Amino acid sequence: MAQSKFTPHLQSAMGVVYSVGEVEHLSTFFVQWSPTIYTKGNKKYRQPCYLVKKKHQNRYLVVVKRKVAVINRFFSNSVNSTNKNWKIITVKDSKRSLSLCSSEYYDEEEPEYQEEVEDSLPVLNDQSQLLDDQHLERLAAQMPAKTWGYPWQLVYSTSIHGSSLKTLYRNMAGLDCPVLLVIKDMHKKVFGAFSSDPFKVSKYCYGTGETFLFSFNPDFQAYRWSGENSYFVSGNWESLQIGGGGGGFGLWLDADLYRGSSFSCPTFQNESLSTQVDFNVLDLEVWTVQN
Repeated sequence: MAQSKFTPHLQSAMGVVYSVGEVEHLSTFFVQWSPTIYTKGNKKYRQPCYLVKKKHQNRYLVVVKRKVAVINRFFSNSVNSTNKNWKIITVKDSKRSLSLCSSEYYDEEEPEYQEEVEDSLPVLNDQSQLLDDQHLERLAAQMPAKTWGYPWQLVYSTSIHGSSLKTLYRNMAGLDCPVLLVIKDMHKKVFGAFSSDPFKVSKYCYGTGETFLFSFNPDFQAYRWSGENSYFVSGNWESLQIGGGGGGFGLWLDADLYRGSSFSCPTFQNESLSTQVDFNVLDLEVWTVQN
């Protein structure tokens, strides 16, 4: 980024706004250099206090002023977009936005971001039969920063659409966004997977390292990419598979979305997500996170 990017007129008491293409780089920076702050799954945690807004296909980032010097050094060698992509976002506008930096994180008397960031729940555009507030809180903390602040939309549910893998694929045709698969088995255990790509029939594995498995069995556990292989997701008309490379899949579902299995696999180095490696599905939902 050119040095002119950081001229004083872009700064104010409330913070600085970063431009197109830098949001995801900043997220990587936060996670890599402050993992104890930004990747913990504890009940109380801190998250990078920024606001992503979409306007004319641009993204804007509000960052607390005390973080500006560190971020400026991080981007000091970058050559990227021009000043015309910058925009200051007021605290008043920020409070109206769906974001992890919602109005509860601001002091009404002082127009500064507070040091402590409290937990926030994502907005669901449809009612979930499987996810309560505890589930949402834990899952939102694990999902990539590019999904924060955007509503979740129900794209498939066995209670609405019936039990069919073909229908699941059909409902996701044309989508280009991450998806969250949530399962409740006959033992009332809740588990599933976050996929960086929508589920589809494919000859080869697809997805990225953002994909992870999770389980509330009973305590929450997220199993992130181990780096050992790239067998993230694969699907055919007979089954859906997530994770692999060993004796079984991290998560496997049959064509009727009724029988499933979960084995330890090298992709995520996970434990079985259910109480047993083989399980029967009681209910299943798939959510999209779209901007």
